Amino acid sequence: MSVADIGARRLLTGRERTLAGWGRTAPGRCRVLEPHGADQVAEAMSERAAGIPFRGVIARGAGRSYGDAAQNTGGVVLDMSALDTIISLDTATRLVTAQAGATIAQLMARLCDDGMTLPVVPGTSQVTLGGAIASDIHGKNHHRDGGFARHVASLSLLTPGGGVSEVSPESDGELFYATFGGMGLTGVILQATIRAEPMSAPWVAADTDRTGSLEETLALMSGDEPRRYSVAWLDLLAPGSKRGRAIVSRADPLPRDAVPPVAVRRPWAQPEYRQALLAGPRFDVPRRLPRSPLFPSGLRAFNALHWHSGARRERGRPVAFVPYFFPLDALGQWNRLYGAEGLLQYQFVLPLGSEAVLERCFALIRDRRLPVYLAVFKRFGPEFGGPLTFPLEGWTLAVDFPAGAHGLHSALDALDALIAGEGGRVYLSKDARLRPDVLATMYPRLDSFNSLRARIDPDGALRSDLARRLGICGAAW
Repeated sequence: MSVADIGARRLLTGRERTLAGWGRTAPGRCRVLEPHGADQVAEAMSERAAGIPFRGVIARGAGRSYGDAAQNTGGVVLDMSALDTIISLDTATRLVTAQAGATIAQLMARLCDDGMTLPVVPGTSQVTLGGAIASDIHGKNHHRDGGFARHVASLSLLTPGGGVSEVSPESDGELFYATFGGMGLTGVILQATIRAEPMSAPWVAADTDRTGSLEETLALMSGDEPRRYSVAWLDLLAPGSKRGRAIVSRADPLPRDAVPPVAVRRPWAQPEYRQALLAGPRFDVPRRLPRSPLFPSGLRAFNALHWHSGARRERGRPVAFVPYFFPLDALGQWNRLYGAEGLLQYQFVLPLGSEAVLERCFALIRDRRLPVYLAVFKRFGPEFGGPLTFPLEGWTLAVDFPAGAHGLHSALDALDALIAGEGGRVYLSKDARLRPDVLATMYPRLDSFNSLRARIDPDGALRSDLARRLGICGAAW
């Protein structure tokens, strides 16, 4: 038997694993295969490859979506992490091509050698390229630069009905844009070509403002924002009128001549930057904690300390890229802090002009006494992309809740109704509990997405727990 035959047999056999999203709330037992090429991905879509009653297939990257989007209970999951090669970088056109399993950290580390970086990054560098596209990630600069979809030139996509295709806005715009935010349900992304951008140095010049209430926070963030990056940490556990106080951070890339003297002469290639991207976390949360160290009274005290420690008004402070964009990457497996029941991250967006409804959402969180452990608030720019792309022009809030909190699910159902009624939506990449009857209201182009799936996947081979739960399935499922 040849080496290739042995590899193929290992792929076809796979192994049974229990998979869950980053929130660790909805585990499923799946057959996990580890393809090393497009031919093995294609083989995995067949019933013969599955070796079990066929329940479809879905691709999985680093497992950083919070809910059940990258798992397929009773079926096949393709672990794409072995396909992580950065294939080419054209310094003249600033186009970088990489396989789907390459991470944001790997891409940024490679690009920095030639004085470049990615135009949009999420809150962790551990997301894979395929996952970034399937979730249409967004960053602190969406109000200026949009989401990831704006910066991808083409995709190599394997669909059950058409094999491998090079997809671009020109060749098949409908399929191309539907893949962004499509949660892996339009095909398996094999590789992609992205537009990079020049980087003067891996630093930003950050401005900080501390607000004393939600009203102050909204007033500060409501005007035109000339800075490239903008984000606010909210204290939603503060008492009375202080609830919604914030530390607002806004920043621009730091010019090369303003880089702190600790940097080397070619600051974009400094070893510390590459090491910070690729070294992994400094500390790991233990696998089995006797109990979660996060509890409301302790978090209330921590929030107060964090707010008081923030500068009331600071301008132009140099901050290195990695701690600015990826602050939680220093703590490995931080999701374990929420204990055995896990966490729900709930992210929603409301259109501009919906500030009254936004305040009603904050009031509901307060009145239901939900323990909000982390709250991040941002402005989004104009909507761009396919039927299931999340961002639209307006306000977005991402909040972390302990999954076992009393009354959480009924409170989130009430929030869903408020948000959907105002033309807003929740982020499917974070979702683990949305009801299917609300989905079509939040995503009014859902019918066009389902029509596209009927074209590219007529037998419903691409399946996931999220798709089943939300009914993004069609008759064959």
